[in-house]
Amino acid sequence: MKREIGPARQARPKAILIVYRIAIALVLALVAVISVGSVFALARPPDAQPLFQLGRESAPAVVEEVRGDWALDGHFSVFTGIGRLRIPLSGQSPAALVLSVSFPYASGDAAFSQEISTRAGEFQAITTEYFSRLSRQQIAVMNEDLAKSEILALYNALLRLGRIEDLFFTDLILLD
Repeated sequence: MKREIGPARQARPKAILIVYRIAIALVLALVAVISVGSVFALARPPDAQPLFQLGRESAPAVVEEVRGDWALDGHFSVFTGIGRLRIPLSGQSPAALVLSVSFPYASGDAAFSQEISTRAGEFQAITTEYFSRLSRQQIAVMNEDLAKSEILALYNALLRLGRIEDLFFTDLILLD
């Protein structure tokens, strides 16, 4: 006994075939774009200028002008190795402070970069100790610039190979 295939069953293989052909065409187009881009990249001279640039062209000069007192080569990096700290606060009402501390440093100074990396745990301890002795009410009315300058002085007291000029609180969240 032979079963006949209805029109709905005949349409399903055709739809699958169309989807399959579209997928193959997309994969071939992707391979072609990657191949052409690779050949173009290999054909360009090593000292060629970028085809396009994101951001302003004068950004490094501005950095050197603003941070000229400590940037060795006009370039800087931002140290975020202290991480995000969750600090329990003192006082009657339980509260916590979520804080991320970061600071810029000269990227060309390898010795200073290594020193601040090895001191990250001490930076965490200093920051935690500073804020954990404050209550929720004191944090709410805290002068952020004063806190930054006091923590910055404590950080710089640890360092031998350089100084941190600026300190940023990238997160400063008070949790009840």
